[in-house]
Amino acid sequence: MSISNNLKHIQEEIRIAACQAGRDPSEITLVAVSKTYGPEAINEAISAGAMDIGENKVQEILDKYEKVLPVRWHMIGHLQTNKVKYILDKVSMVHSVDSLKLAKEISRRCLAAEKRMDILIQINGGMENNKYGISSEEVPELAKKIREECPGVRIRGLMCVVPYLEDPEEVRPFFRQAKEVFDRCREVMEDKEGFDCLSMGMSHDFHVAIQEGATHVRVGTSIFGARDYSI
Repeated sequence: MSISNNLKHIQEEIRIAACQAGRDPSEITLVAVSKTYGPEAINEAISAGAMDIGENKVQEILDKYEKVLPVRWHMIGHLQTNKVKYILDKVSMVHSVDSLKLAKEISRRCLAAEKRMDILIQINGGMENNKYGISSEEVPELAKKIREECPGVRIRGLMCVVPYLEDPEEVRPFFRQAKEVFDRCREVMEDKEGFDCLSMGMSHDFHVAIQEGATHVRVGTSIFGARDYSI
């Protein structure tokens, strides 16, 4: 199928998953993950209705930004502090904040630019060595420090990365735990309505993530096709 047909198929699957979970499908934001794909493919997705594009690398955002139709960009991969300055004026949200150092740099840059950046704190659900993110137990303390020390950012919620397991049911406990941490954090937030994003779920397991409370799902291969990392 074409990218546009793939996108429509995923949007319908999101609608069905949300309805089956007793949720309003409009609560779910589809972030189309376009890593390794060029502007032509991204523009096809945008023309077909994609409103949010996610990238894992700063350089890919920089390479594509001017060649892509207007859209909301999300930084979903690991972000080094020395590269914050390059995307500050380009992304609407950073999903992958996993340290106070990074949050401080984003805040510092934002204050200088007289703006505020929406961020998510990244949880490494399976505590895998090859993935970034903090443990669920560390989230409340990091959130507290960011609120106190980083006025240039606004914590909108959490992002969870989980192990890739063939059976999506096996990752359900990781999603459920992330939702429990999200709910606990929300209880102590002054701006409870503003703490409203739980980014979790990818192409093979977003249905389960939606059932467990995801508000943002990050879908790439099911929209754009298998990636060729040799390019």
